[in-house]
Amino acid sequence: MIALVMLFNVGQWLFAPYLIRSLYGIRRVRREDAPEFYGTVEKLSARSGIKMPRIGLSRIQIPNAFAFGSPIAGNHLAITQGLIDTLEKEEVEAVLGHELGHIKHRDVQIMMMSSLLPSLFYLIGRWMMFSSYYGGYNREKRGSGGAVLIGSASMLMYFVLSLLTLHLSRLREYFADAHSASVVEEGSRKLSEGLAKITSKTSRIRKLGNRETFSLNGFKSLFISDPDTSEYDSAQISQLDYGVSDQMLVEQLIDRRISVGEKLIEVFSSHPNITKRLLALKELQRQS
Repeated sequence: MIALVMLFNVGQWLFAPYLIRSLYGIRRVRREDAPEFYGTVEKLSARSGIKMPRIGLSRIQIPNAFAFGSPIAGNHLAITQGLIDTLEKEEVEAVLGHELGHIKHRDVQIMMMSSLLPSLFYLIGRWMMFSSYYGGYNREKRGSGGAVLIGSASMLMYFVLSLLTLHLSRLREYFADAHSASVVEEGSRKLSEGLAKITSKTSRIRKLGNRETFSLNGFKSLFISDPDTSEYDSAQISQLDYGVSDQMLVEQLIDRRISVGEKLIEVFSSHPNITKRLLALKELQRQS
Protein backbone atom coordinates (compact mmCIF):
# COMPACT_ATOMS: atom_id res chain seq x y z
CA MET A 1 0.00 0.00 0.00
CA ILE A 2 2.90 2.34 0.79
CA ALA A 3 4.38 1.57 -2.63
CA LEU A 4 0.99 2.25 -4.25
CA VAL A 5 0.63 5.63 -2.55
CA MET A 6 4.17 6.66 -3.46
CA LEU A 7 3.72 5.50 -7.04
CA PHE A 8 0.48 7.47 -7.39
CA ASN A 9 1.88 10.68 -5.90
CA VAL A 10 5.14 10.55 -7.83
CA GLY A 11 3.25 9.77 -11.04
CA GLN A 12 0.92 12.69 -10.40
CA TRP A 13 3.90 14.97 -9.80
CA LEU A 14 5.69 13.84 -12.96
CA PHE A 15 2.76 14.06 -15.36
CA ALA A 16 0.55 16.76 -13.76
CA PRO A 17 2.14 19.57 -15.84
CA TYR A 18 0.78 18.01 -19.04
CA LEU A 19 -2.68 17.71 -17.49
CA ILE A 20 -2.59 21.29 -16.17
CA ARG A 21 -1.59 22.71 -19.56
CA SER A 22 -4.42 20.81 -21.23
CA LEU A 23 -7.04 21.54 -18.56
CA TYR A 24 -6.43 25.29 -18.49
CA GLY A 25 -5.64 25.72 -22.18
CA ILE A 26 -2.18 27.14 -21.55
CA ARG A 27 -0.39 28.49 -24.60
CA ARG A 28 3.37 28.92 -24.42
CA VAL A 29 4.61 32.51 -24.59
CA ARG A 30 7.94 33.23 -26.29
CA ARG A 31 9.99 36.42 -26.37
CA GLU A 32 8.63 37.48 -29.75
CA ASP A 33 5.04 37.02 -28.54
CA ALA A 34 5.30 39.43 -25.58
CA PRO A 35 8.80 40.99 -25.28
CA GLU A 36 8.00 43.13 -22.21
CA PHE A 37 6.31 40.34 -20.30
CA TYR A 38 9.02 37.85 -21.22
CA GLY A 39 11.72 40.32 -20.21
CA THR A 40 10.09 40.83 -16.80
CA VAL A 41 10.10 37.11 -16.05
CA GLU A 42 13.69 36.87 -17.30
CA LYS A 43 14.80 39.73 -15.04
CA LEU A 44 13.02 38.39 -11.95
CA SER A 45 14.33 34.87 -12.56
CA ALA A 46 17.88 36.24 -12.59
CA ARG A 47 17.24 38.13 -9.35
CA SER A 48 15.80 34.95 -7.84
CA GLY A 49 18.87 32.95 -8.81
CA ILE A 50 16.91 30.35 -10.76
CA LYS A 51 16.72 29.19 -14.35
CA MET A 52 13.96 30.97 -16.22
CA PRO A 53 10.82 28.79 -16.37
CA ARG A 54 8.71 28.29 -19.45
CA ILE A 55 6.00 30.93 -19.62
CA GLY A 56 2.37 30.24 -20.46
CA LEU A 57 -0.87 32.14 -20.89
CA SER A 58 -4.30 30.73 -20.13
CA ARG A 59 -7.40 32.30 -21.69
CA ILE A 60 -9.33 31.79 -18.43
CA GLN A 61 -10.99 35.01 -17.27
CA ILE A 62 -10.42 34.31 -13.57
CA PRO A 63 -7.46 36.51 -12.50
CA ASN A 64 -4.81 34.14 -11.21
CA ALA A 65 -1.30 32.80 -11.71
CA PHE A 66 0.39 29.53 -10.91
CA ALA A 67 3.75 27.78 -11.00
CA PHE A 68 4.11 24.07 -11.64
CA GLY A 69 6.60 21.57 -12.99
CA SER A 70 8.35 18.24 -12.74
CA PRO A 71 11.73 16.71 -13.68
CA ILE A 72 10.43 15.56 -17.05
CA ALA A 73 8.34 18.63 -17.91
CA GLY A 74 10.57 21.34 -16.43
CA ASN A 75 9.37 24.40 -14.51
CA HIS A 76 6.42 26.40 -15.78
CA LEU A 77 4.89 29.73 -14.84
CA ALA A 78 1.46 30.62 -16.19
CA ILE A 79 -0.88 33.56 -15.79
CA THR A 80 -4.47 33.94 -16.93
CA GLN A 81 -5.89 36.49 -19.32
CA GLY A 82 -8.08 37.65 -16.45
CA LEU A 83 -4.98 38.62 -14.47
CA ILE A 84 -3.66 40.76 -17.32
CA ASP A 85 -7.05 42.45 -17.73
CA THR A 86 -7.50 43.08 -13.99
CA LEU A 87 -4.11 44.20 -12.71
CA GLU A 88 -1.73 47.00 -13.60
CA LYS A 89 1.68 46.05 -15.01
CA GLU A 90 3.49 46.67 -11.74
CA GLU A 91 1.03 44.43 -9.89
CA VAL A 92 1.47 41.67 -12.47
CA GLU A 93 5.22 41.95 -11.88
CA ALA A 94 4.71 41.36 -8.15
CA VAL A 95 2.51 38.33 -8.86
CA LEU A 96 5.24 36.93 -11.12
CA GLY A 97 7.75 37.42 -8.30
CA HIS A 98 5.47 35.42 -6.00
CA GLU A 99 5.23 32.52 -8.43
CA LEU A 100 8.97 32.48 -9.01
CA GLY A 101 9.29 32.22 -5.23
CA HIS A 102 7.35 28.95 -5.36
CA ILE A 103 9.76 27.64 -7.98
CA LYS A 104 12.85 28.75 -6.04
CA HIS A 105 11.55 27.18 -2.81
CA ARG A 106 10.59 23.93 -4.62
CA ASP A 107 7.08 24.15 -3.22
CA VAL A 108 5.60 21.73 -5.74
CA GLN A 109 7.97 19.02 -4.55
CA ILE A 110 7.46 19.90 -0.88
CA MET A 111 3.67 19.77 -1.11
CA MET A 112 3.84 16.51 -3.07
CA MET A 113 5.92 14.90 -0.34
CA SER A 114 3.70 16.28 2.42
CA SER A 115 0.65 14.69 0.83
CA LEU A 116 2.11 11.16 1.01
CA LEU A 117 1.22 10.43 4.64
CA PRO A 118 -2.37 11.73 4.49
CA SER A 119 -2.95 9.67 1.35
CA LEU A 120 -1.52 6.58 2.99
CA PHE A 121 -3.67 6.87 6.11
CA TYR A 122 -6.74 7.56 3.97
CA LEU A 123 -6.21 4.36 1.98
CA ILE A 124 -5.55 2.32 5.12
CA GLY A 125 -8.69 3.71 6.73
CA ARG A 126 -10.87 2.99 3.70
CA TRP A 127 -9.39 -0.50 3.29
CA MET A 128 -9.89 -1.45 6.95
CA MET A 129 -13.46 -0.08 6.99
CA PHE A 130 -14.25 -1.92 3.79
CA SER A 131 -12.70 -5.10 5.15
CA SER A 132 -14.61 -4.93 8.44
CA TYR A 133 -17.91 -4.25 6.68
CA TYR A 134 -17.73 -7.02 4.10
CA GLY A 135 -15.36 -9.47 5.76
CA GLY A 136 -16.26 -8.95 9.38
CA TYR A 137 -20.02 -8.66 9.21
CA ASN A 138 -20.36 -12.18 10.61
CA ARG A 139 -19.93 -11.81 14.37
CA GLU A 140 -18.19 -15.18 14.58
CA LYS A 141 -15.28 -13.80 12.60
CA ARG A 142 -12.53 -12.48 14.78
CA GLY A 143 -10.67 -9.26 14.27
CA SER A 144 -13.49 -7.23 12.73
CA GLY A 145 -13.58 -4.96 15.79
CA GLY A 146 -9.86 -4.36 15.49
CA ALA A 147 -10.24 -3.51 11.81
CA VAL A 148 -12.88 -0.90 12.65
CA LEU A 149 -10.64 0.60 15.33
CA ILE A 150 -7.62 0.74 13.04
CA GLY A 151 -9.74 2.15 10.22
CA SER A 152 -11.22 4.87 12.45
CA ALA A 153 -7.80 5.80 13.84
CA SER A 154 -6.38 5.96 10.31
CA MET A 155 -9.17 8.26 9.11
CA LEU A 156 -8.58 10.50 12.13
CA MET A 157 -4.88 10.65 11.30
CA TYR A 158 -5.78 11.45 7.69
CA PHE A 159 -7.91 14.37 8.87
CA VAL A 160 -5.23 15.74 11.22
CA LEU A 161 -2.44 15.37 8.67
CA SER A 162 -4.58 17.01 5.98
CA LEU A 163 -5.00 20.05 8.24
CA LEU A 164 -1.25 20.13 8.81
CA THR A 165 -0.67 19.93 5.05
CA LEU A 166 -3.00 22.88 4.52
CA HIS A 167 -1.12 24.78 7.23
CA LEU A 168 2.15 24.05 5.42
CA SER A 169 0.61 25.28 2.17
CA ARG A 170 -0.36 28.56 3.83
CA LEU A 171 3.20 28.99 5.14
CA ARG A 172 4.58 28.46 1.65
CA GLU A 173 2.33 31.28 0.41
CA TYR A 174 3.81 33.64 3.00
CA PHE A 175 7.32 32.64 1.92
CA ALA A 176 6.46 33.25 -1.74
CA ASP A 177 5.00 36.67 -0.85
CA ALA A 178 8.23 37.52 0.97
CA HIS A 179 10.24 36.43 -2.07
CA SER A 180 8.25 38.77 -4.30
CA ALA A 181 8.93 41.61 -1.89
CA SER A 182 12.65 40.86 -2.09
CA VAL A 183 13.03 40.72 -5.88
CA VAL A 184 10.47 43.32 -7.01
CA GLU A 185 10.97 47.00 -6.30
CA GLU A 186 8.21 48.02 -3.87
CA GLY A 187 7.03 44.43 -4.16
CA SER A 188 5.08 44.46 -0.89
CA ARG A 189 2.91 47.37 -1.97
CA LYS A 190 2.40 46.09 -5.50
CA LEU A 191 1.50 42.57 -4.38
CA SER A 192 -0.89 43.87 -1.70
CA GLU A 193 -2.84 45.88 -4.26
CA GLY A 194 -2.81 42.99 -6.70
CA LEU A 195 -4.16 40.51 -4.14
CA ALA A 196 -7.04 42.79 -3.19
CA LYS A 197 -8.02 43.19 -6.84
CA ILE A 198 -7.72 39.46 -7.57
CA THR A 199 -10.00 38.60 -4.65
CA SER A 200 -12.62 41.15 -5.62
CA LYS A 201 -12.69 40.25 -9.33
CA THR A 202 -12.80 36.50 -8.68
CA SER A 203 -15.81 36.92 -6.41
CA ARG A 204 -17.73 38.94 -9.01
CA ILE A 205 -17.08 36.27 -11.64
CA ARG A 206 -18.19 33.50 -9.26
CA LYS A 207 -21.45 35.33 -8.55
CA LEU A 208 -22.19 35.32 -12.28
CA GLY A 209 -21.97 31.51 -12.19
CA ASN A 210 -18.89 31.26 -14.40
CA ARG A 211 -18.07 27.56 -14.88
CA GLU A 212 -14.35 28.30 -14.97
CA THR A 213 -14.31 28.80 -11.21
CA PHE A 214 -15.32 25.19 -10.66
CA SER A 215 -12.75 23.77 -13.08
CA LEU A 216 -10.03 25.68 -11.21
CA ASN A 217 -10.61 23.84 -7.94
CA GLY A 218 -8.66 20.71 -8.88
CA PHE A 219 -5.30 22.47 -8.67
CA LYS A 220 -6.23 25.49 -6.56
CA SER A 221 -3.23 24.98 -4.24
CA LEU A 222 -1.04 26.11 -7.16
CA PHE A 223 -2.72 29.50 -7.46
CA ILE A 224 -1.73 32.80 -5.91
CA SER A 225 -5.27 33.12 -4.50
CA ASP A 226 -7.77 30.43 -3.48
CA PRO A 227 -10.90 30.73 -5.69
CA ASP A 228 -13.03 29.01 -3.03
CA THR A 229 -12.46 31.64 -0.35
CA SER A 230 -12.50 34.66 -2.66
CA GLU A 231 -16.26 35.07 -2.43
CA TYR A 232 -16.20 35.23 1.36
CA ASP A 233 -13.18 37.54 1.36
CA SER A 234 -14.75 39.81 -1.21
CA ALA A 235 -17.92 40.08 0.87
CA GLN A 236 -15.72 41.86 3.38
CA ILE A 237 -14.10 43.99 0.69
CA SER A 238 -17.50 45.04 -0.68
CA GLN A 239 -18.25 46.73 2.63
CA LEU A 240 -15.34 49.09 2.09
CA ASP A 241 -15.13 52.29 0.09
CA TYR A 242 -14.40 51.59 -3.58
CA GLY A 243 -13.88 55.30 -4.30
CA VAL A 244 -10.46 55.36 -2.67
CA SER A 245 -7.07 54.53 -4.13
CA ASP A 246 -5.75 50.98 -4.36
CA GLN A 247 -3.43 51.52 -1.41
CA MET A 248 -6.21 53.00 0.73
CA LEU A 249 -8.37 49.97 -0.03
CA VAL A 250 -5.52 47.75 1.17
CA GLU A 251 -5.22 49.80 4.36
CA GLN A 252 -8.94 49.45 5.02
CA LEU A 253 -8.65 45.69 4.60
CA ILE A 254 -5.73 45.60 7.00
CA ASP A 255 -7.58 47.59 9.65
CA ARG A 256 -10.68 45.39 9.67
CA ARG A 257 -11.21 42.75 12.34
CA ILE A 258 -10.96 39.07 11.36
CA SER A 259 -14.12 37.23 12.41
CA VAL A 260 -14.29 33.80 14.02
CA GLY A 261 -15.88 32.48 10.81
CA GLU A 262 -12.95 33.70 8.74
CA LYS A 263 -10.47 32.06 11.11
CA LEU A 264 -12.35 28.77 10.78
CA ILE A 265 -12.48 29.00 6.98
CA GLU A 266 -8.73 29.63 6.89
CA VAL A 267 -8.04 26.36 8.72
CA PHE A 268 -9.51 24.46 5.76
CA SER A 269 -7.95 26.66 3.08
CA SER A 270 -4.69 26.22 1.18
CA HIS A 271 -4.14 30.01 1.30
CA PRO A 272 -3.92 32.50 4.18
CA ASN A 273 -6.73 34.87 5.08
CA ILE A 274 -6.49 37.95 2.87
CA THR A 275 -6.22 40.37 5.81
CA LYS A 276 -3.48 38.36 7.54
CA ARG A 277 -1.64 38.13 4.26
CA LEU A 278 -1.79 41.87 3.72
CA LEU A 279 -0.64 42.47 7.29
CA ALA A 280 2.42 40.31 6.67
CA LEU A 281 3.20 42.24 3.49
CA LYS A 282 2.82 45.54 5.33
CA GLU A 283 5.33 44.36 7.93
CA LEU A 284 7.75 43.45 5.14
CA GLN A 285 7.25 46.88 3.62
CA ARG A 286 7.97 48.51 6.99
CA GLN A 287 11.19 46.53 7.41
CA SER A 288 12.51 47.35 3.93
